[in-house]
Amino acid sequence: MVEIAITNSDGKAGEKITLSDDIFGLEPRTDILHRMVRWQLAKRQVGSHSTLGRSDIARTGKKMYKQKGTGRARHAQASAPQFRGGGRAFGPVIRSHAHDLPKKFRALGLKHALSAKARDQQIVVVDAFALAEGKTKAFKQHIETLGFSNALVIDGAEVDANVKLAARAVHTVDVLPVQGINVYDILRRDVLVLTKAALDALEARFK
Repeated sequence: MVEIAITNSDGKAGEKITLSDDIFGLEPRTDILHRMVRWQLAKRQVGSHSTLGRSDIARTGKKMYKQKGTGRARHAQASAPQFRGGGRAFGPVIRSHAHDLPKKFRALGLKHALSAKARDQQIVVVDAFALAEGKTKAFKQHIETLGFSNALVIDGAEVDANVKLAARAVHTVDVLPVQGINVYDILRRDVLVLTKAALDALEARFK
């Protein structure tokens, strides 16, 4: 059973709530988390690297010289890889680096990431995450009051407009709606901050 106190807007601990063992109480497996991070980063990779092969070189396709009688090696076009200015053999081509992972495995990976944060006591639950004005200074003061500086903040279906505006200049804090929660962002930040709306949405998602 995972118990955690809700952090009030003044940074003090409030009432305690119990987190679901099915989501936050698993024993984290590094192999599952590793596969999830590789899957996410592979999808991001652009894959636009390419070189010119011999068929892409703008040279004549005519045979360089006759096959026999010259005493020289047999060659065809000058665009062959062994010649200066020729195409590259087995060079990189434009492609997607993405690979598939089963939907159930992805759900399990997210649970293990959440459980890892819970085990390390790096989860903060707040009633709501909102600002009266969309100023970076106000945002920094708010997160300082709550007691963190490097975090992933997960809100409900919609992120507060002022928070979204103010957080853009703070590069150590990411703010996402609950639909955007992912393993890579959870693991790369020191603290995971969940609003009650996000917590309810997660529990409904994995019910």
